[in-house]
Amino acid sequence: MSTASSNPNRVGTFFDVDGTLVPEPSLERRFFERLRWNGAIPLANYLRWSMEALRLRPKGIACLAHGNKFYLRGVRTDQVFQLLESILFYEEGIERVTWHARQGHEVVLVSGTLEPLAQMVATALECELEARGVECHVQVCATRMEEDHGRWTGRVIGDAMHGEAKVRAIARLAQEHRFDLNLSHAYGNTLVDRPMLSMVGRAHAVNPGKEMATLANLFDWPVWHWHTEKNMNGQSLSHLKTKCADSQI
Repeated sequence: MSTASSNPNRVGTFFDVDGTLVPEPSLERRFFERLRWNGAIPLANYLRWSMEALRLRPKGIACLAHGNKFYLRGVRTDQVFQLLESILFYEEGIERVTWHARQGHEVVLVSGTLEPLAQMVATALECELEARGVECHVQVCATRMEEDHGRWTGRVIGDAMHGEAKVRAIARLAQEHRFDLNLSHAYGNTLVDRPMLSMVGRAHAVNPGKEMATLANLFDWPVWHWHTEKNMNGQSLSHLKTKCADSQI
């Protein structure tokens, strides 16, 4: 098995998750639907969510959408494993991650989804890379949730990972790992990702809508069209289950 070689000019590669590496609907949307279907969300949480939405409304729709997690209050954190066997990737996205790993680039997922969901995707990516003979640790910057005895409280720790929060996270990582942001890459699929894409010298638009495509043309960003959806193969899925159990994601 080959290991990604070191690079004197350290290059970070930052991937959005939902709609970029993983097809829509978003991971958190799928998680919510699964919890609701199984009756795992207490009825009182819908009221709590509504009250928090009223509180956050003056801060804007984006803050409301990404920062209100009170529907999860009291939900067991291990419920995320319900999505384990349904993880999908864009095949073309995995190939692109593989290319970066083989260049010795550091791979980081920067996503507004819940941190355990993003970590599960990162571990799944590592399994897919190993199947291709590439060893790579995939880092995660995602929305962190407060926990109490194995259950979520509904409170977000710090800022939800969207917009300018992604910029701050990348800046912190660049300082910690000495990334050359002028040589680094970022991949995103919507205008919400613009701050993150503007942080690096090599931005990429994935499956862009009209406005995102216009922005990409304006700044001469490469545009990628990824459509082939891929389930994990049996060996990678088995490896993923073992890794998740060992790491207690």
